[in-house]
Amino acid sequence: MCVSQHCHFLGSSPVPPLALLLLLLSTLAQGVLVIPEGYKVTNITQPPVLTESLEAMTTFTAFAASDIHLPCEASGNPTPTIRWEKDGRMFGSEQTGSGPLTVGADEVLESYQGIYRCYAANDLGTAMTHTWRVIVEPQPVLKKQWKLLKRPLEGESIILSCKPPPSSSTTHIHWMDKKMVHINQSDRVMVGLTGNLYFSNLLRSDSRDDYVCNAQYSAARTMLPDTIISLTVKPNNDISMGKPPQLLHPTGPHSSVVALRGKSLTLECIPEGLPTPKVEWTKKDGNLDESNGHGANHNRWLVFDSISQSVDGEYECRAFNAHGSTTHSFTVTVEAAPYWVKEPQNLRYAPGETVRLDCLAEGIPTPNITWRINGQPLSEVDADPRRSVLDGVLKLLDVELQDTAVYQCEAANKHGALLINAYLHVVELPPQILSSDGVVYKVTEGGTIKMSCKTFGSPLPHVAWEGKDPDPLLLNPRVSLLTDGTLEVSDVGYGDIGVYSCFIKNTNISIDAHLEVFNGTVILAGPQDVRALRGGSALLDCHFYKDPRLLRYTIVWRKDGQKLQDSSLDDKYTFFVNGTLQVTDVQSKDNADYSCEIITEIDQATASGSVTVVARPDPPKNLNLSDVKDYSLTLSWIPGGSHNSPITEFLVEAKEEQLSQRQEDDIWKWGVMEQVPGNFNKRQLSLRPFCNYAFRVIAVNALGPSDPSQTTKIYSTPPAVPYTNPTNVRSESSNKGTLAIMWDEMPRRSHNSEGFQYKVLWREEGGKSVHWNHGHAKSPPFLVNNTGTYVPFEIKVQAVNSLGEGPTTEAGIGYSGEDVPEEAPSGVSVTVMNRTVAVKWNEAQNVRGLLLGYKIYIKRLDPQGGRGRRSPGERNHWQEDREREGRWDQAKKDDKVVVVLGNKNSEEVKGLQLYSQYKVSVAVFNSKGESPLSAAVHFSTPEGAPGPPASLTFESPSENSMILYWTPPVETNGILLGYVVQYQQEVKSRDSPLQMEEIGDPNVTHLVLDALSPQSYYNFKVIARTAAGTGQPITKRNATLFDGVPPSNITITPSNMAFNLSWVPGERERNHGFHISFLRKSAGGQWEESEMVNSTQAFYSLTGLQPGTEYHLVVKHGNYTQWASSAWTLGPGPSEVSGGFATQGWLIGLISAIVLLIVILLILCLIKRRKGGKYAVKDKEDKEVDSEARPMKDETFGEYRSLESDTDEKRSHSQPSLCGDSKLGSDDSLAEYGDSVDIQFNEDGSFIGQYSGRGPAPHANESSGPASPDNAVPPPPIAPSMSTILSRPT
Repeated sequence: MCVSQHCHFLGSSPVPPLALLLLLLSTLAQGVLVIPEGYKVTNITQPPVLTESLEAMTTFTAFAASDIHLPCEASGNPTPTIRWEKDGRMFGSEQTGSGPLTVGADEVLESYQGIYRCYAANDLGTAMTHTWRVIVEPQPVLKKQWKLLKRPLEGESIILSCKPPPSSSTTHIHWMDKKMVHINQSDRVMVGLTGNLYFSNLLRSDSRDDYVCNAQYSAARTMLPDTIISLTVKPNNDISMGKPPQLLHPTGPHSSVVALRGKSLTLECIPEGLPTPKVEWTKKDGNLDESNGHGANHNRWLVFDSISQSVDGEYECRAFNAHGSTTHSFTVTVEAAPYWVKEPQNLRYAPGETVRLDCLAEGIPTPNITWRINGQPLSEVDADPRRSVLDGVLKLLDVELQDTAVYQCEAANKHGALLINAYLHVVELPPQILSSDGVVYKVTEGGTIKMSCKTFGSPLPHVAWEGKDPDPLLLNPRVSLLTDGTLEVSDVGYGDIGVYSCFIKNTNISIDAHLEVFNGTVILAGPQDVRALRGGSALLDCHFYKDPRLLRYTIVWRKDGQKLQDSSLDDKYTFFVNGTLQVTDVQSKDNADYSCEIITEIDQATASGSVTVVARPDPPKNLNLSDVKDYSLTLSWIPGGSHNSPITEFLVEAKEEQLSQRQEDDIWKWGVMEQVPGNFNKRQLSLRPFCNYAFRVIAVNALGPSDPSQTTKIYSTPPAVPYTNPTNVRSESSNKGTLAIMWDEMPRRSHNSEGFQYKVLWREEGGKSVHWNHGHAKSPPFLVNNTGTYVPFEIKVQAVNSLGEGPTTEAGIGYSGEDVPEEAPSGVSVTVMNRTVAVKWNEAQNVRGLLLGYKIYIKRLDPQGGRGRRSPGERNHWQEDREREGRWDQAKKDDKVVVVLGNKNSEEVKGLQLYSQYKVSVAVFNSKGESPLSAAVHFSTPEGAPGPPASLTFESPSENSMILYWTPPVETNGILLGYVVQYQQEVKSRDSPLQMEEIGDPNVTHLVLDALSPQSYYNFKVIARTAAGTGQPITKRNATLFDGVPPSNITITPSNMAFNLSWVPGERERNHGFHISFLRKSAGGQWEESEMVNSTQAFYSLTGLQPGTEYHLVVKHGNYTQWASSAWTLGPGPSEVSGGFATQGWLIGLISAIVLLIVILLILCLIKRRKGGKYAVKDKEDKEVDSEARPMKDETFGEYRSLESDTDEKRSHSQPSLCGDSKLGSDDSLAEYGDSVDIQFNEDGSFIGQYSGRGPAPHANESSGPASPDNAVPPPPIAPSMSTILSRPT
């Protein structure tokens, strides 16, 4: 399908003749050809345009050849030629592009005087400039000087005239002395506009012989002196008489002045008089301030910097002193040289268009407008019926190519002239499509799309569109063609998707436009009407759907139509990614309508909501007390503002001051007295006797309570007898033979009068006497003596004040004091069931008080035998003593005390240890204590299966072997008969066979396994056995170790006198000992070697170095260098200091370290002695081979025992400590060697191993194997040795 249009400014629809005329007159400029951006054209012609010239008619005065330089430069295509005319005749030769008028070196200057005009012409027209007048004058010369003598009287006025040689150029007058110093001016002495020097009155000090008038000719760069005047002021005896003001200039009462618009104007009034008169200015027909005039030169001048029409009017200057005043008026008439109101423009038109050139100018008087074509007056150009001129408007109908020309418009009056050039270029240009080809237009379903096809050419091109269907596009009512060639499709559907072609008729020029249709953007959940708490936050949702093909979108939130910005400073508004808006710290100003806009590249969706800020209500006001009686009154109030949330209730609060037993430190607090529904504003209140009351009201809405209202005046009630008696009357007798009667004290507000106290009554229950004993008390307790032990009494308490007693009350039962039970329970028997024993006894007798319950005491005796069979001579008395001591400690831990509340006669006690002897006793107790224990009954628990071994560690002598070490179970539960060791290789493809080793000797606690695969991990289990069976296993996962090597990647952290070296030990590598060699790179440095370092340490501190020194460090493996590096220590470098003993830093450091070590050892000894220590039994046990005597300081083990730990143990036997169990390598002394280093020791101070664990002892079924390739965890480092500690700097 196709649609076409002839694209021009009138459109394609028929227009009525009258409307056509009006449209033509108002839119003539629409026919102008403006070459748009993107139109590709080369070498387009252009009439000449003046680019440099003087803008207005100007007169130049030339004193030298260099003063004449009249610029004239033009652009155009072809390049214009420049020519000059002088006095209407050709002057000089033509030039191309630029041709300024200058004076040649051999030319006569006087020949250049005249009137000049410049013309720029090419094939398309001629442009011309204003006329310029050049006046040639000779250089001003000094005329013969005369010296004038003047001898006026003191107090008279005088005018010193200045008449320099005349010139057409501007002349500036300066009055100076013979030293070229300006004469000082003031309101008395000043230079006028004419150049004369005025003295309003003379002083004797004005006498001098060198008043010189100097004329400055700026254009000639010359200043010439005029006549020299000698002024001698003679004394005058009449000077004291004074003189009234008169005007030296201007003369007469009135002056008329013509001022030009935009120029400056100065009105001058110079007075004479004695004393010197002052001058003031006024505008007789208006406000002087509105005319922008201001005073200058001691207010002798009224200056207007830029003349406007508001300056026009009558002005008056008034000169006055103490003897009178005088005035002079000025009539200022504002006229204007011509100025443009509308200037004609350079225009291009297509053939056949109508052209209108507007040239409108204003001025006073009104300027005359004349037209020229290519520099020729219109009257000299052939008449053309298509051309007309009316009121400065030149109109040309149906233009042709031959109408191309430069038109000049000139406006002139008596004050000057203006001239402007404007070309009319009638041109033909080839048609082009300016819109891009292949543009993809996107629109949502149901929307409207405009597909652009902008064209340009002269004449204007004819545009047509085609679609995918053969039918014309314009047959579809949804399709329309706009005047600029754009195709508009409304109510777009998915059937409109496709390619549309735009082409220029009668050419092969065309473009394609692709139309795509998208789903419209929809807001699924827009902002709601939210009620937010003042000071809180409000969340406004904006959940939306957009076509997934639209990737770019923007979410815009508006408040009452104003766009919100993300406030990063105060976090007022927060915009979340999902579109939600959070308004924080909401206040009343946040009450508004909020809208959410989802803007995509093709459409947008909007939804609105609101935020209503709610808050706690304002406090009630105008509280009033009415209907006042003795013990009641009515309180009323006026509610405060509810802040968008209705008031639900009012809280009537009272501050009640008790008048009975008042104390100075009484503080009476406010409390809620009544709750009143929110639709009521009064309440009748019941009051207590003998009180002072004050009231206030608090309003409550859904947001909370208001601030309290103002407090009412105080109201007092009269006294009365007590209305109630004390409650909870009871006995709390603690001493035998004494009855202690207790009750809950009544609050002071219930005393109702002064003289309040309690009347206490008692009598023995079931006694022979019906008489009540009584007494009085201010407060409980009330004690009655000689009552016997635990005897029941009837008791009651009554309130009494100065006006009488309270109401009668019912009696209760109380008991006198208890005593300790005398007899232990009898008939104690036990029944044992594995770890549980059932205890029975007879009911206790002679309890002497309220029976509270029984206590069962179970004590564990020494277990039934040792841990296992022992061979003769395998254990010594030290080990036996130690084991016996341990069993006794464990037995004490197993003691139990079971409390049985109430009058029960049996109880089951669980959690006993198997294979143990116990004894049990029972006691009864009341509030005073326990009875004696019953006779002990002994019983035994049966033998059971043992618990898991206490620990399991490993050594790997080679990559194919493993040594397992374990310790016996903590709970043997019988006689150990031996162990079962199970291990199984981890194989991914299949289940490997479970291998088992049985050990019949319970004293053997290690096992060597050979022929293991170094490529696999193994799961190990160790199980203990008794006659009752096997116990729970301890399970761990581990693998053999490879040969270790020194580290090859060491990190150096320097300090002032040490290097902290750290590295990551190799996974599954055995410990390897190595030395660190280091060399100080300075004069006299020699290689030194560190102590033996373990590769599994992961950390070592190389100490004893010099500050600010470079060292070279090397680690070797055999004959090969494994690692080498250089580093500097921190701090200033060592300096050569001569001195004695005190300057030897190394010796001082060594002595300080030894002293510090001795102090630490002594402190540890004292601490150990205070705690009792672990005597020498332990040292003797450590020398035995018994596997059971391998105690650790902590039962936290890793997977491997360090090989060095054994050597440390042996070394500890031959090096007795300074005091018992002093641990030189304790955690405390090494804590400074790293924040995260977990260092563990055996009891003798040696390290547990390079793979020592960090946590508590694992449970029997937990795996704590070494780091595997799948779960690599580097082992903790070993702490530095004692020699390293001693070598550290102090």
